[in-house]
Amino acid sequence: MLYDKLYIDYARRAPPCAGAQKEVKDVEGFLGAVAFWWEGVVGIAKSFQLKDAVDILIIGLLIYGAIKLVRETRAGQLVKGLLLLVLLFFISSNLHLVMVNQMLYYVFQFALVAILIVFQPEIRKALEQMGRSSNMSRSIADAVGARDKDSEKQRMRKAINSIVDGVGILQQLKMGALIVFERKTKLGDIIETGTQINCEPSGQIVGNIFFNKAPLHDGAMIIRDGMIHAAGCILPLTKNASVSAELGTRHRAALGVSEESDAVAVVVSEETGQISVAVNGVLARRFTRDTLRDVLESYLIPQEEKTSTVSRGLSFLLGKRTVKK
Repeated sequence: MLYDKLYIDYARRAPPCAGAQKEVKDVEGFLGAVAFWWEGVVGIAKSFQLKDAVDILIIGLLIYGAIKLVRETRAGQLVKGLLLLVLLFFISSNLHLVMVNQMLYYVFQFALVAILIVFQPEIRKALEQMGRSSNMSRSIADAVGARDKDSEKQRMRKAINSIVDGVGILQQLKMGALIVFERKTKLGDIIETGTQINCEPSGQIVGNIFFNKAPLHDGAMIIRDGMIHAAGCILPLTKNASVSAELGTRHRAALGVSEESDAVAVVVSEETGQISVAVNGVLARRFTRDTLRDVLESYLIPQEEKTSTVSRGLSFLLGKRTVKK
């Protein structure tokens, strides 16, 4: 055994004086601990299988996803508080603090329900991201021929051209606008806050809706399946505290809806006439009509995977200027 070899080697070199007896015993205990640890490592290595590696990988990904989800949010502070309560529970157990220990014990009995309530926004966001990342529903729809792709592309391209024309008019007149393109995540709860229109988009209609004397100009316009589905809708504001103070309510609303869904939001600044686009919680600014058309087509019109990835990156970078400090 490893312990026997180490101990024999040390005993041969140990000093013969009486004071060395205590040192020998200390070294004997240390070598025994090292040998026990090493034998445990060897035993685990011998029994390690592929399924164990997969198990560790899945747990690691789950932990990484949880850390990424709560990082730099209010949930991160809540997690620190929960860890502090767990630490306090173990300390009270070791110090025999009966009242504190019993109180924390009853708190932890309802911890699961409390976690579901407290972390409801973060859990909902994680589930939405999982649903958006899955292509299963789209693959099934393609397999059964649920939609005519060519007609869908043609309708969406026509809608994009009409929106770009309308945004160009508003930019020249410096009239504010907020236009949201619905994608996989449905915005039914937001549509209910506005007025349903259900009409084909055109530059003139967009200009009339966002005319500063029109009754629906303050809210957002929702584009669904290439149609103006609703206007005057109320959007959630972003909760990101690092957003630049120079951005107004429209930009914050565009960021908010892009954080809570996969929608693409277009904003026209009322003060500067500048065109901005919000996607996945990031706001890019200083778009021209041509770059706006490119980025909208790359996100909204189905394309081949390689073409889509390249065009999205290039188009978004053409006007990209993030609002995060």
